[in-house]
Amino acid sequence: MRNMSFSMTTEQARNQSKTVTRRQAWRNIAPGQLIQQVVKGMGIKKGEKVEKIHVVRILSTQWQPVSEITQSDVIKEGFPIWTPEQFIEFYCDAHGIYPEDVCNRIEFEYVDCEQMDLRKEG
Repeated sequence: MRNMSFSMTTEQARNQSKTVTRRQAWRNIAPGQLIQQVVKGMGIKKGEKVEKIHVVRILSTQWQPVSEITQSDVIKEGFPIWTPEQFIEFYCDAHGIYPEDVCNRIEFEYVDCEQMDLRKEG
């Protein structure tokens, strides 16, 4: 199972208010795939361990300009009081991109690990 970092939205991942994420990469992700959310995926120092959050199942992926984010998606990103313009500015500043640049919109659901007995994989 691959790890996906949620370093900028750790709180939203932990409280499961985030069900959509945008990425500049992740081209080989597909619906049905299970992903382990982690606090930080890169820059782990020797002796440090990856801090796991939740396991999620990918529902859909779609490449689209960052500027196409809707109010509904801002809420699904875990920012219910932000406007699309605020989220676009936040996202573009964080990634050094422009609103017209394309990103991968990834929708997911949280998986009950107890039910699926995924503890063996993690």
